[in-house]
Order: sequence, then C-alpha cells, then structure tokens
Amino acid sequence: MADHNAHSTPTDSLETRLDAQVKLDGESRVASRASSILRGGYEGEDFLRVVGGPHAEGILTGAPALYWPELWGARALLYVWDDSAAPAVLAALTNQSWRVREMAARVCATRSLGTPDDFARLTTDEHARVRSAAARAIAAIGDAASADALERMLRDHDKEVRRAAQQSLDALRARLNNN
Repeated sequence: MADHNAHSTPTDSLETRLDAQVKLDGESRVASRASSILRGGYEGEDFLRVVGGPHAEGILTGAPALYWPELWGARALLYVWDDSAAPAVLAALTNQSWRVREMAARVCATRSLGTPDDFARLTTDEHARVRSAAARAIAAIGDAASADALERMLRDHDKEVRRAAQQSLDALRARLNNN
C-alpha cells in the first residue's frame, strides 16, 4: 500500500505522523512495518519519513543509515502496537547498536514484554542508558527474584543507573505488593 501521508509532515511529531499513517493503513499494518524496519527491512521512503521525520532525509540523500532506521522502527512501537512485533523487539535487545538495545528495552517496559532473563545481560551493558532501560523493563515485567538484579545495580558506577535502579526497585516492589 502506498503511503499518502498528506495529513502529516516530516516536521510533525512522531505521534502525529504515526496517527496519520494509522488512519491510512491501520495500526496493525503500521506496527508490522515498524517491526520490519527494526529487523533491518525496507518499507519505502515515505514510511521511513514517517518514522524518521526530517532526519530520514539525510539517509534518503545518501548519508550512512547506521542504526537509525532500526532505532526509528523500535521507537515507533512505543506509539503503535501489534503483538506480532514482539519477537523483533526481543531480538533487538541483542542489537550491536546500544541505541537500538536501549529503545528495545524501553518498548519492552512499555509493552510488558519479555522475561527477567531477557534483561539480565543488559544490566551489565557497557552503556549506562541501556542499563537504565533494562532496570525499567525489569520493574515492568519482573518477579520477586528480579529484585536481586536491581539491588546489584544500586552499586553501578554511573549515578543515573543507580537512580534508575532505585526507582525501578521501588516500582517493582509496589507492583508486586499490589498484585
């Protein structure tokens, strides 16, 4: 299906661009296309503009894509969702780009995806933002045994990771106490 994103422009917010695309294609189709990009697929220039906004133009005019399309595909899944995207999001937790791993963990936290084991490796990732995102995901999906991983993260050398670990530990305990 061709993109006709006349209802949004590349400078509109991601949420606005995705809402316009959902009106044309339906949420399931948009989530499927975002998942495809996350997996390294190609969904056309117009859809790349939808998920990447004005930054997509650089790639479309020859700049190296690096990890940006994958990151944009994952980020889109914060706004649109279909359960068929879950395997791609979980696979992205091992992506070579730390930005994609971080965004995949954020999607997992938002969508309550995965198991504590899926995030165990990320709690010791070399990038602090990935470790923080892993802590938040554990808070969203973890069980009582997950508190140990978060408690270990309280001794992380990065202050923001320690803060995320404490907030996540508090959120995990509150969630478990309410269930």
